[in-house]
Amino acid sequence: MNPLANILRPSPRAISSPVARAAVSDMTYEVIPLKSLPEAIQQLPPNARVSVTASPVKPLEDTLDVCAELLDLGHRPIPHIAARKVTDAAHLRSLAARIKQLELSEIFCIAGDAQDAGEYPDAMSLLRPLLDITAGDISAVGVSSYPDGHAFIDDSDLHRALIDKQELFQEAEIKGHASTQMCFSTDTIVSWLTSQRGEGLTMPVHLGVAGVVDRAKLIRMGMRLGVGASLRYVQKNRTGLLKLFSSVGYNPSDVIDPLADEFDSLGIEGLHMFTFNQVAATQRWQQAKLR
Repeated sequence: MNPLANILRPSPRAISSPVARAAVSDMTYEVIPLKSLPEAIQQLPPNARVSVTASPVKPLEDTLDVCAELLDLGHRPIPHIAARKVTDAAHLRSLAARIKQLELSEIFCIAGDAQDAGEYPDAMSLLRPLLDITAGDISAVGVSSYPDGHAFIDDSDLHRALIDKQELFQEAEIKGHASTQMCFSTDTIVSWLTSQRGEGLTMPVHLGVAGVVDRAKLIRMGMRLGVGASLRYVQKNRTGLLKLFSSVGYNPSDVIDPLADEFDSLGIEGLHMFTFNQVAATQRWQQAKLR
């Protein structure tokens, strides 16, 4: 029996919103640097937007190597640059040189999970010198945002950090966007984004959505990617995860469809699909949704 049979259910309805349809059509596939990565890369649709995560146990140079491979295959890679894995200014200049050599125009900047931070403890401390070095080369930057909140950072500090990054992008004439962490509650997403817009966030948002993922694999991946972080995520997302692990199963449409007609008014311009390297199943969902 196909392990995804009880997850990839028929979509509740087709997307009529042009903005939401465009987001599905050119959604970002997130891939993870694990043993399953080569197979996942082969399953990508042509000319895909591909977000390449930064491994907590591998150097950022490996992330850029994956980007080079994706470029050779005709894709549009977006490397995750984890600030805490950049040791010092010399290391930053080296990474910037490689980004320029690969002609990458878009990056995703995060703080990262490295326990021993180098010279840059968070995304904001890295962004300004990186954008100075790469002026004219990088034209778009994505940053993280947290509709469900963060385990260690207050909501007010998270909002202030988003506004600071927004102001930096405006100053540097960079197209910035805030990509949300995976969330299963449409009510939470709408409430959070409405509040953020009311408090000055004007950046476009890319909605972070779980792709079509086998439940057993998701559990294994969560444990491999960090037990502590996984447990914190479970505590904050009990309802969504219970649905994901139910006999009925989960479909990305469960999150996207109720929001589709509000993409434009909420400023949601993209989708960031967490595939956990199960790219083929998520691509089948995408094709079915667009049909």
